[in-house]
Amino acid sequence: MILVVEDDYDISELICHHLNKEGLETLAVYDGQQALEKVRSEQVEIMLLDLNLPKIGGLEVLKTIRYSYQMDTRIIIVSARTEESDIITGLELGADNYLPKPFSPKVLVANVKALLRRSGEEEKESARDKGDTPPLVVGALHIDFLTYKVTYDNSPLTLTATEFSLLALLAASPGRVFTRNQIITSMRGEDYPVTQRSIDVQIASLRRKLGEAGTLIETVWGIGYSFQEKES
Repeated sequence: MILVVEDDYDISELICHHLNKEGLETLAVYDGQQALEKVRSEQVEIMLLDLNLPKIGGLEVLKTIRYSYQMDTRIIIVSARTEESDIITGLELGADNYLPKPFSPKVLVANVKALLRRSGEEEKESARDKGDTPPLVVGALHIDFLTYKVTYDNSPLTLTATEFSLLALLAASPGRVFTRNQIITSMRGEDYPVTQRSIDVQIASLRRKLGEAGTLIETVWGIGYSFQEKES
């Protein structure tokens, strides 16, 4: 089910109309408090989230879902706030994508379908690999693929699903340089609607959560990123 969180009734109706035409089930709510209630009581596959909401703002909704509830619900921000700082903040807090208003309904539907497709593929892959993937240990870094828990030097890290996938990708091949396009393709697939800039934002957030160990992720200027294992 697609949860549409939008305080403008006309825009909400427009979004639901185009998604329903594609055979997708939608539910509309009109403030942040309702959004938090529904994400815990309903089976929400994707949330389309406005930022300027009554009662509880969109960024606070996003932060609560990611850090208080620790839920991996796919979230696309759909907002008229198009300043770079707003986009960066939304992605850093764990949004899967950021779609500025005014938006093309066809582009919005394409974004939703791509996320649903990738989610389905990831669930199949996870079910197939469950029990077969041992933890990844690189120096003091420990990544458990069954519990989705990460520790560094025995200290737990609280990562979003995207940050977890990004760290696992880089750490599995120490020394290898990944271009931004390779990271997007490896994590989400070639048709995933994510910009190279969003990868930079996710890297910045991941480094910050790693603390001093953030230096393990090196920027290869003009190319991409690499994970460098510390020598013991």
